[in-house]
Amino acid sequence: MSLFHRLGACCLLAAAALPARAADIRDASFTTSDGVRIHSLEAGTPGAAPALVLIPGWTLSASLWRGQLEAFSADRLVIAVDSRSQGGSDKTVLDNTPERRATDLHELLAARHLERIVLVGWSQGAQDVAAYIRQYGTAALAGVAFVDSPVAAGPEEVTLNPGFVKTILKGFAVYIAHPAEYSEGMVRSIFVRPHPELDVQKIVDIARSTPPQTGMAMLVADLFSVDRRNALARINRPALVIASAQSPFLEQQKAMAAAVRGARLVVVPDAGHAVFVDQPRVFDQALREFLKAAT
Repeated sequence: MSLFHRLGACCLLAAAALPARAADIRDASFTTSDGVRIHSLEAGTPGAAPALVLIPGWTLSASLWRGQLEAFSADRLVIAVDSRSQGGSDKTVLDNTPERRATDLHELLAARHLERIVLVGWSQGAQDVAAYIRQYGTAALAGVAFVDSPVAAGPEEVTLNPGFVKTILKGFAVYIAHPAEYSEGMVRSIFVRPHPELDVQKIVDIARSTPPQTGMAMLVADLFSVDRRNALARINRPALVIASAQSPFLEQQKAMAAAVRGARLVVVPDAGHAVFVDQPRVFDQALREFLKAAT
């Protein structure tokens, strides 16, 4: 397993430019309590169905969720967030942690006057979902979904997964010295199917817009700073775990699903880390069935 795929499997998300279809996807933004402008892509309108909030992964933007913005916005509001220091959001030196990003999500809900949401976190976004639950509970949640990433064990990763920790730390030197090459390798590693519709160079450019020093700080905060596994026991809403059958963390994701009462596990064959790009029909069907339960 390459460094890029290993890293991608726990904390990466790629942005993509997909051809526009019928959905009216619009840009939006709000400013957080600490003065950071957060950009998002939105489609649909608020209604009886809980809003669907899609969280991206490490260094990249919300635009990879364009297919889901189009697929699910007919009967609900769908928001794909550019996390702070990523995509079209402000780049900031401080507070690039899942805990602060959870606060950003909490403030986003207030800014949009949303009382019930389904929270979907892919890769790094899985840490944000766990951090949100630890800080704010489940009162505003109609359901939660984790996409191809287990929740991090924090400092315990050193004992539980020493090989993984060494791989991440060794990768820092490559990332700092060769950020363009590192970003391109990372982006390409998260797909196993061809996608001629994707603008790979744009994806790489978006990844590079996050300063490497900030990206490193994000990885440390995501993976090694806090054990967020205790959030799983607090989930008392419908829960979904969607994993690539090729994920090096498939067993950890199975264990995570087993730790959440009533959680459904969906394992998607012939898909890389970007499950919802490699297999959008399978992913969307699983999410659609889950949304029925969450609604």
